[in-house]
Amino acid sequence: MGPVRDLLAAIPAVTADGAWCFSPGSASRQGRELRVNPHAALAFYWPQRGRQIRVRGPVAPAGAGPSAADFLARSPRARAESLPGRQSEVLADPAEARTALRAARERLAADPDLVAADWTLYALTADEVEFWQAGEQHRHTRLRYERAGAAWTIVRLWP
Repeated sequence: MGPVRDLLAAIPAVTADGAWCFSPGSASRQGRELRVNPHAALAFYWPQRGRQIRVRGPVAPAGAGPSAADFLARSPRARAESLPGRQSEVLADPAEARTALRAARERLAADPDLVAADWTLYALTADEVEFWQAGEQHRHTRLRYERAGAAWTIVRLWP
């Protein structure tokens, strides 16, 4: 397997049809911003390997079934942390978060198949993917792949 394939294999969020998936709550800041502007960029950086991938494109919710499956595939701790649905909100008192987490754990213990109401799996369909590889003396390699219908064009970029 080549270096790019090795990097992609390390990202479990890429589906077989090429969509890049991520899961914020639809009521979170990120979810609200995606409703207004359904486009995003994702960046993955591996400093030890001197590599980075940047993916850009339109974003759409994957649907209730895939969202629920994504939530239920997470660890019980991650589900409990997500259940209150308050990610990125201002937290005035850490005791409030502990109380919410305790209540979420109790809800999950009573109903292990419970899914957070606003949990949404989003799929980004890449229009553009840029690969960067560090080079000696800042002679980096940068390649940009751009979607043109069903095909991709590749251009080399200045470092």
